Amino acid sequence: MKKLKEVREMYVSSLRELLVTKNVVLCGLMAALAVVLSMVASIEVGPYIRIGFSGIPNRIVECLFGPVAGCLFGGALDVLKYMLKPSGPFFFGFTFNVMLAGIIYGSILYKKPVTVKRIVTAEFLIKLLVNCILNTLWISMLYGKGFFALLPLRIVKNAIMLPIDSVILYFSLTYVKKLVNRIGLEGTKRMAGRG
Repeated sequence: MKKLKEVREMYVSSLRELLVTKNVVLCGLMAALAVVLSMVASIEVGPYIRIGFSGIPNRIVECLFGPVAGCLFGGALDVLKYMLKPSGPFFFGFTFNVMLAGIIYGSILYKKPVTVKRIVTAEFLIKLLVNCILNTLWISMLYGKGFFALLPLRIVKNAIMLPIDSVILYFSLTYVKKLVNRIGLEGTKRMAGRG
């Protein structure tokens, strides 16, 4: 019962984060950064592996503002990115995946220290549930390919990307947390929670 109350409080606190003007402005800046990064910053490693950096702003929002803010931010940003640069047909399943990822990352990272274990746990859950299972399901539905025919290659790809994405996310969030503490955003967030 106590755990359920803590989870509810975390979600309510995350929702309140969106009522603070500075937080909404920061979300807007992160959205702009994510759009730019999605268009210019990725490294191709072979035909199937792409290291992208456009998810980092999402992870920053999820870490700073929690699962509700991360879910809403991710969903809105996914639709915005699609409208700016459509690639294939729009399918809500992929937007749902981004929103689910926001909930998972936000639940694991919000108001908690950035640790390797926490980052690897979040990345593993995303790779397994969202990338391997749900994305594969949506792709098989959209393009008429067999789920189990697509799954092995997607598992290999995500297994390769797990340590790479974990390292990138760990260093990114560690830097952001230090920066936030230095400029005093945490103090602003605490004061906003009292009012």
